[in-house]
Amino acid sequence: MERAERGERILEAAKELLLAWGYRRVTIDEIARRAGVGKGTVYLHWKTKDSLMLAVVLKAKWRSQQQQLARMRADPRNILPSRMLRGFYRDFLAEPVLRALYTDDADVLGRLNDTAKKELTELMEVSDQALHGSLEILREHGLVRTDTDLRHQQYALLSMAAGFFLAEAMLYDRAPDSPEVRGDIFADTVHRAVEISPEEFAAGQPPGAAHGPTHGEAVAAAAPDVIALYARMEEHSARELRRHVRD
Repeated sequence: MERAERGERILEAAKELLLAWGYRRVTIDEIARRAGVGKGTVYLHWKTKDSLMLAVVLKAKWRSQQQQLARMRADPRNILPSRMLRGFYRDFLAEPVLRALYTDDADVLGRLNDTAKKELTELMEVSDQALHGSLEILREHGLVRTDTDLRHQQYALLSMAAGFFLAEAMLYDRAPDSPEVRGDIFADTVHRAVEISPEEFAAGQPPGAAHGPTHGEAVAAAAPDVIALYARMEEHSARELRRHVRD
């Protein structure tokens, strides 16, 4: 079995046990048994249980970022905050590790949650920089509102995301049944709060401007720079994941 394939099997086994039993009860012995390898083989890839479990969290975030990039590259409109965050929300719903991380699920993560927050500080800063930079680009292209401070706009988006994520745990008995409906509610909330609609964009063009860009053209023009920001974030996550693996 190739080293990379073996590492993937160990990661998948660790994820399955983390979600089924919670961090505290999972042991390296059980992970090795589930992966079909020896205990020593696990330690050939990761120095400690914490390093392995942190890699499970990092991989979940990295996969979400890969999916986000794929959506942006497939359709430039996915650079808009409403569509970007709806995609991230759907990733969150589909990935139990992300749900546990963003809802502070102590039953699953235990003390790993505190370790993850410390270890992921730099990654969160890179993520904040990507969001800040993308808002700057979108503002320059007239695609989001500029009548509020950019930092306040960023905080509003992060707060809305935190609210919708936590609502999955706190308001589960009052939420619409369909994840798609909840995602659409989230997207509509973000759109109304920060974005310029195509109609507003057209109305804001100077009178008599026959050759001004359309909303779609503005999105297409902004897309390469926004995608580049998120590509750098994805690359940073990939490096962080590799950093926790033994050479």
